[in-house]
Amino acid sequence: MKKSALSAVPALLLLPALTLAQSALIGTWKADLSNAQMPTKPNQYLLAHGVYHCQTCVPAYAIKADGQDHAVTGHPYYDSVSITVVDPNTIEEVDKKGGKTVTTSKTIISSDGSTLKFGFSDSSNSNGAPVVAEGEATRVTSGPAGSHVISGSWRTTKFTNMSDNGLLVTYSLSGSMLKMTAPTGQSYNAPVDGTDSPFMGDPGQNMVSIKRVDDNTVNETDKLDGKVIGTEHISVSADGKTMTVAFKDELHGTSGSYTAMKQ
Repeated sequence: MKKSALSAVPALLLLPALTLAQSALIGTWKADLSNAQMPTKPNQYLLAHGVYHCQTCVPAYAIKADGQDHAVTGHPYYDSVSITVVDPNTIEEVDKKGGKTVTTSKTIISSDGSTLKFGFSDSSNSNGAPVVAEGEATRVTSGPAGSHVISGSWRTTKFTNMSDNGLLVTYSLSGSMLKMTAPTGQSYNAPVDGTDSPFMGDPGQNMVSIKRVDDNTVNETDKLDGKVIGTEHISVSADGKTMTVAFKDELHGTSGSYTAMKQ
């Protein structure tokens, strides 16, 4: 929206408020995960000789799988991890930050070793109730001989369930500023000219920029300490009932999309 011609400045000052007042984005939306396009890049794990390696975590880490808390560094959402081997097909994980539990998860591998089912309760970026979800992944590659069956690479194929606080988002206007709020406590209030603005309530992100494309479309860029960590292309259908979000996770090198329905 920025123009170099000085004659365009008065129109530019009026444009965001006039056009966004009619934006189809405004309102509350609920993600529909039934048709989500999950990232194709698999997650990789190795559990062998009593040591668990999260190879696609950023940064990657390796800790003893002894059910005890072990410090990890470089992760904004947690600073310790414990892994418990429940049985030959099951592991449990507990993540903590500052000694407080922020995530618990359980992973179960099918008897034929081809399917992974997971469930988690995650309050690592929630200021209220944790987000609770379940899902599935399909094996891409196997781990080395003698390793736990979780070893190898897995592609997440679907979420079978998720609590509403992880699915809802609300957009509103305050003058020419686009405001986003979520039940988990995340929010921003940003101009639509691409200017960096504070992103609140998430330890993994502290800045956001919003660039208006048209009344039905914006581009979002997410940053942590000046580094781009993700982008979203958000567009609303002509009838104003469906929102499509195409996202890129720059940290993990993945991308995907999902739709949301106007509430």
